[in-house]
Amino acid sequence: MNANYWEEEIEVISREKLQELQLQRFRKTIERASNSPYYKQLFKEHGITSDSIQTLDDIRKLPFTTKAQMRETYPFGLVAGDMKDAVRLHSSSGTTGNPTVIVHSQHDLDSWANLVARCLYMVGLRSTDVFQNSSGYGMFTGGLGFQYGAERLGALTVPAAAGNSKRQIKFITDFGTTALHAIPSYAIRLAEVFQEEGIDPRDTKLTTLVVGAEPHTDEQRKKIEQMLGVKAYNSFGMSEMNGPGVAFECKEQNGMHFWEDCFYVEIIDPDTEKPVPVGEIGELVLTTLDREMMPLIRYRTRDLTRIIPGECPCGRTHVRIDRIKGRSDDMFIIKGVNIFPMQVEKILVQFPELGSNYLITLTTHDYQDEMIVEVELSDLSSDNYIQLENLRKEITRQLRDEILITPKVKLVKKGSLPQSEGKAVRVKDLRQQ
Repeated sequence: MNANYWEEEIEVISREKLQELQLQRFRKTIERASNSPYYKQLFKEHGITSDSIQTLDDIRKLPFTTKAQMRETYPFGLVAGDMKDAVRLHSSSGTTGNPTVIVHSQHDLDSWANLVARCLYMVGLRSTDVFQNSSGYGMFTGGLGFQYGAERLGALTVPAAAGNSKRQIKFITDFGTTALHAIPSYAIRLAEVFQEEGIDPRDTKLTTLVVGAEPHTDEQRKKIEQMLGVKAYNSFGMSEMNGPGVAFECKEQNGMHFWEDCFYVEIIDPDTEKPVPVGEIGELVLTTLDREMMPLIRYRTRDLTRIIPGECPCGRTHVRIDRIKGRSDDMFIIKGVNIFPMQVEKILVQFPELGSNYLITLTTHDYQDEMIVEVELSDLSSDNYIQLENLRKEITRQLRDEILITPKVKLVKKGSLPQSEGKAVRVKDLRQQ
């Protein structure tokens, strides 16, 4: 057994054998999915059975699955297994309607934990490590996802959860934490608190940082590494595909290996819906290959990325994807939270003192992402400073409750924001790319 691999026979499998495994698992996935109310009807309409799939290219005979369809079939219309075998569900934060729900069997949780362990092992973590998770727990998959994966690895786990930076640092110092999971903006905040507390992170045992859940640049990653004295590895996950552990950087830090024994990867042109050549940017489309309870077929993630051509020096044969370049819809991610402009609008329209024109600007300040909401006042608004400040605070509070982060709210005069011809431009993303 090579000490560099968690599961050598899978991680360095030949492409030919990997594709044979994918085809076998995909046909089984079709059989399973046909037990769900949604896919049963869909397959009937399109004449699909597992016999329809003779090669992996036959996947294109199947229509895409979208987030909208997941919401329409809420909560259990996509469940293919027997609900008596369900042991956990996760859901996304609801935006303007039902949340998306994923239901897991024990097999699904075991497979997920194993993938996260495989990722952590790949970047050098072992059973002797102390793994601290500063992610939110509960419905958010980053908490329990990394928790169970680190436990499967055999590491001592510290479920610190989100926030309370001084306590995080106390845990790192007292428990001998060697590896930390944090979103990039929080990692920088933590480095600042280390400095405020007069503690050099290099004097702790912290050597490895796992980052993900929000877009960040390679420059930001290097800044984090320099501030904390660690190696920082990028990860990709989404609740629809489990959560963390879907794709992960190896020690080469040059793209994230996508675990193709559990997920079939397509990159399509979001407009034509046709595959793009390897190396070109398109929308990531994913199919689960090892999920029993709730398989998803050709799920349109709306994330824009590309497959990195060529082989990886680490020896792993699974494809690598580039860091996420953006979205093909109007959703944006800030501080690890998925936000749609409609969520902001839903709050703003409740205030008669506000006009209908607003603009969301995303910026980076001192390597921290910020969200600024500018909204025009209506003719009904007062020019009393105290009343306007109370209004601004109430808008901020309601937005925080809705989107789970605190934006900067600016009230501006009617007519001062740019007017768009056609579809209004609601979001300006000026973050460092």
